[in-house]
Amino acid sequence: MLRHNEELLVLLERWFDVRMDAMTTDHQGSAPEEWEEPKPSTEHRRAQMKMAFQRSKPIFKHCFTILLLLCLLLTIFCYVVSRGPQAPNSLLLLHKHYQRFFNRSDTAQHQQAAAQPTNLTLIERSTAPSSEPLTAPPNSREYHLAYPRNHRFIMDNAEACKTRTPFLVLMVPVAPHNLEARDAVRQTWGNRSVVQGEEVLTLFMLGITAGDDAEQVQDRIKQENLKHGDLIQSNFLDSYLNLTIKTMVIMDWLATYCSTAAYSMKIDSDMFLNIDNLVIMLKKPDIPKGDYLTGMLMIDRPVVRSHDSKWYVPEELFPESTYPPYALGMGYVFSNDLPGRLVETSKSIKPFNIEDAYIGMCMRKLGIALTSPPDPSQFRAYNTRYDRCEYSRIITYILGTSEELIKYWTDLKKPEPPC
Repeated sequence: MLRHNEELLVLLERWFDVRMDAMTTDHQGSAPEEWEEPKPSTEHRRAQMKMAFQRSKPIFKHCFTILLLLCLLLTIFCYVVSRGPQAPNSLLLLHKHYQRFFNRSDTAQHQQAAAQPTNLTLIERSTAPSSEPLTAPPNSREYHLAYPRNHRFIMDNAEACKTRTPFLVLMVPVAPHNLEARDAVRQTWGNRSVVQGEEVLTLFMLGITAGDDAEQVQDRIKQENLKHGDLIQSNFLDSYLNLTIKTMVIMDWLATYCSTAAYSMKIDSDMFLNIDNLVIMLKKPDIPKGDYLTGMLMIDRPVVRSHDSKWYVPEELFPESTYPPYALGMGYVFSNDLPGRLVETSKSIKPFNIEDAYIGMCMRKLGIALTSPPDPSQFRAYNTRYDRCEYSRIITYILGTSEELIKYWTDLKKPEPPC
């Protein structure tokens, strides 16, 4: 940069010499119209101006360099700000500063979303496909945070419990495109309609998808439901941040279409479920028939405030530092008198995106304490290795893939004793 500055100064000096020569020629070629007092010669003036220019050249050079640096910094500043809150981490400290600014903007969006009451009891129910477009609004981020008040069932399978009274209903939230997970459940623990002499019903809960292939995905879902008859779909945008909506729609469906069932379970599609052990537990005489919710209980869990975490919850949505007791969302069991009451009480509780903790909030509002399972060790989280004997004793385990579910289930169901 400095070398270019020197070259520019040389060009300016040459231009100055040329202009002074031209001025000298013009002055010599013109006759004075009147007598003037003697003035310094042209050569003398030229020498003085050149000397002044030489003295000011270092100052000009520094000013020009500073100007170029300011332009460079301004360019970097505009780039960083334009990247917004989704920009990757930068080596510039400016990015970190403006990241905080955009996070504050996101918090304001949370506040605006929280001001909208949740009214899941006013869901429009229809067995016909919704006439609304099955794509997300232009700003899907705001859609995630807004938690829409009203939803319409696109597929409700309202007849599922009319001709039977299940002892247990397994409600499996799953993404619309994840056919592999649904098929894995259908081949394993979701394939049992009678367990330990009790009727069991397995259904999948879906939202709608966004993207260019939304219509194709929806067509495949319709064909899948015609084949299996086990899908329930509502017109909320299916995403991780909308799991609270998904869970409350599950509760609303149970209260509306399957209130005669004895128990229900919300269980994720990536879970290993020993369905026999679950039914055996629920049939024990000391298990309550009402006001009952159990699973892997979480007590005094801190609220995550880090913006980088997917479990982040702003204070505007949940001001307390710890959650009330709740059952981990991977799989919790409840008596079927609760869904309607949970939906009703949710109207007075500000929604946030941690769905299992939100259910804990609703339970606290209802004044109902969670119940520890008879054997808490049966509800497990992650397991590093498969052990046939251990899997024969537990109720739940989180798995990594659908292939693992099929593999472990097939092995566990072999005729030889597991231990």
